[in-house]
Amino acid sequence: MKLDRLTPFLYTNQFASTIEFYTQTLGFTCLTDEPTFWACLQKDEVQIFVSLPNEHIGFEKAVFTGSFYFNTPNVDEIWEQLKDQVNVCYPLEDFDYGMREFAIYDNNGYLLQFGQDLPTNQ
Repeated sequence: MKLDRLTPFLYTNQFASTIEFYTQTLGFTCLTDEPTFWACLQKDEVQIFVSLPNEHIGFEKAVFTGSFYFNTPNVDEIWEQLKDQVNVCYPLEDFDYGMREFAIYDNNGYLLQFGQDLPTNQ
């Protein structure tokens, strides 16, 4: 079995403000010409779809039991850009498992983590 990529599809009742959060706050570009109920958002090599829930899905609010983890070579720079304009889950920190990371919540409550590998001692 070959898989090329995984693209998260986030359901939201706050469609316009979700597009605004990802484009204005996180710097994504909306690739959908006229988003009305779904949109494709992209930043660098990362794509996220956002959508109003359809009638086949029981949806009251955003629920996800994990997080969306963004690997980056410049976590300090991203932290400085975002820390004062988002809802922070935990601030920039070095972890024993070899990552420097922080976490925020998007406008729906989805957890977004941003991390960078710590240099290894040789």
